[in-house]
Amino acid sequence: MDHQGRDIIPGADAVELAYQPAREDFLKAVLVRERIRRLHLLRWALVALFVLLTVSQVMSGWPLSAVLSLMCAAAIWGIPHVQAHHGLRTVSWQGGYRTTVSDTGVTTVTDHMTLAQRWSVFRGYRETRDHLVLLSRDPNVLLVEVLPKRGAADPADVDRLRALLDHHLPRL
Repeated sequence: MDHQGRDIIPGADAVELAYQPAREDFLKAVLVRERIRRLHLLRWALVALFVLLTVSQVMSGWPLSAVLSLMCAAAIWGIPHVQAHHGLRTVSWQGGYRTTVSDTGVTTVTDHMTLAQRWSVFRGYRETRDHLVLLSRDPNVLLVEVLPKRGAADPADVDRLRALLDHHLPRL
């Protein structure tokens, strides 16, 4: 397959991003997904519970239990960082990414794969300082597409990208 999906992307209104995936891209995706699903509230509640448990165990004179509770709180707090690290390890071997966003959808090409996604895959997007994060329609938001703004060749491309996203997807 020689065209590698490029034939579905009309060049006229397309915005292209070229970037090497970074850990912060994955971390931002995990945190945005967590916020959309309101899982950050659960994570905060569990961390607070284990911190309170640590304090009560220290006051009761059980230092070993207190250390274990504090370790649980730290582990729960670190889950998004572990997920980001794992995500980067999964894709880093593919090298640089070239992502094209157009009226037909989002196409990502590396030296080893081509992924074309139509707009119907996504429920909406959220913008952060350095990223545009597209979220899938499924109830668990299993698919997250991260578009790092640093991949744009020109700052005006970020504005064009935002306009394309606003045209096809709601902001969440």
